[in-house]
Amino acid sequence: MSTPVRTRFAPSPTGHLHVGSARTALYNWLHARHTGGTFVLRVEDTDAARNTEASRDAILSGLEWLGMDWDEGPVAGGNYGPYFQSERKEVYDRYLAQLEASGRVYEDEDGALRFRVPDQAITVDDLVCGTQTINLKKQGSTRWDAELKKDVPSNPDLVIRRADGSYIFHFVNVVDDIDMKITHVIRGEDHLSNTPKHVALYEALAAPLPTFSHIPLNLNADGSKMSKRDQGASITDYIEQGFLPSAVCNYIALLGWSPKDDEEIFSPEELVKRFELTGINRSNSRFDFKKCLWLNSEHLRRLDAQSLLEKSQSFLKDQNIPLDDPRLPAALQLVRERAETLTQIPTGIAAIFSDTVEIEADVLGKISGKENIAGLLQGLHGAFAASEDEWTADNIKALIVVSAEKLDVKMGALMLPCRIAATGKSGGPDLIPLLELIGRERVIDRIAALIKVLPE
Repeated sequence: MSTPVRTRFAPSPTGHLHVGSARTALYNWLHARHTGGTFVLRVEDTDAARNTEASRDAILSGLEWLGMDWDEGPVAGGNYGPYFQSERKEVYDRYLAQLEASGRVYEDEDGALRFRVPDQAITVDDLVCGTQTINLKKQGSTRWDAELKKDVPSNPDLVIRRADGSYIFHFVNVVDDIDMKITHVIRGEDHLSNTPKHVALYEALAAPLPTFSHIPLNLNADGSKMSKRDQGASITDYIEQGFLPSAVCNYIALLGWSPKDDEEIFSPEELVKRFELTGINRSNSRFDFKKCLWLNSEHLRRLDAQSLLEKSQSFLKDQNIPLDDPRLPAALQLVRERAETLTQIPTGIAAIFSDTVEIEADVLGKISGKENIAGLLQGLHGAFAASEDEWTADNIKALIVVSAEKLDVKMGALMLPCRIAATGKSGGPDLIPLLELIGRERVIDRIAALIKVLPE
């Protein structure tokens, strides 16, 4: 009978949730959900000088926004807590005593406790990076000796507790994974070089090894390492810019994982069904913000009407768009075809609900220098005002076609000035259904207002 899968995500609360960390969390969450296992959230908060409550809250809320619910951890609780490293000293003391009893620990000249690394080959079998073998004792390490002015071998044995009594990351990380019965360690490739040390600790503590999967680095489009300040780096930015969590999860899943076919658009449920650790790529990924925007637009188009309204509500409120206006559902359906993010939705439909529109100078400049624009608008204004037909998209289009024929111009010659008059913008959702939602009187009044500021 196979051991139930237990994965973990162990962030340090020193800043917002980074997209690279979110990807690590996602792969752990997906593997746990795919296998019917358990996803554990553990907070590595032993660095009191850098850890903040605000960072911890940002990380937890970021995971919640992304939909990565954890089975054990802060708030959720569980049988293997505490889930904050700052509260686990008794656990570390207990495992240290086990090492001391086996004679694998000694105190160095600086008062630190060191773990004697074995003088033997240590093999790491990694699902992504393959098999690697190393002898930590022979490899050792080097330090710069200022007096000798050269590199000299330094002690290869691993410090596990500082002279001040605080524990080192490598030790507590391994202890926590053993104590919480983690079966799969899925983390960034930057930890791969540490893994032989961790394997040595596992063996010294007579604990079974987990399955290791070290995922490739996430780089900027130019190949540079992605920093916290780069575009798309912070999950908080996605929340504020109106991305859908399903789209962000979809995109970051593809940053290092492939479903082995040409499909790119997945719901969270589809990702859970399709995800396999063997699908993680070996090569580094390149972050493409434009592709992330495209995926978000695709997810927007797939929302049902009620979900679209619910996801848009906070952004609509910020722009004072009335949520009880009967035209709102139709407006949302209209704007979703061009919107890439939720923040673009109120911008695209604001003209429908506002009493007036403001035409910026650069937009006005696109038509003010063209011949007889005022005359064309006057012709269109007259047609709209004189018509007694119902104000529907079909009738509006017919009026524009007839007006274009009378003015001896193509229909397109009327569309841009009409759009600018009605919305104050030179682009946006399909114009004719937009005019229907704005309403006859407002459209007529706005065309008249634009005519007044155009040269005759």
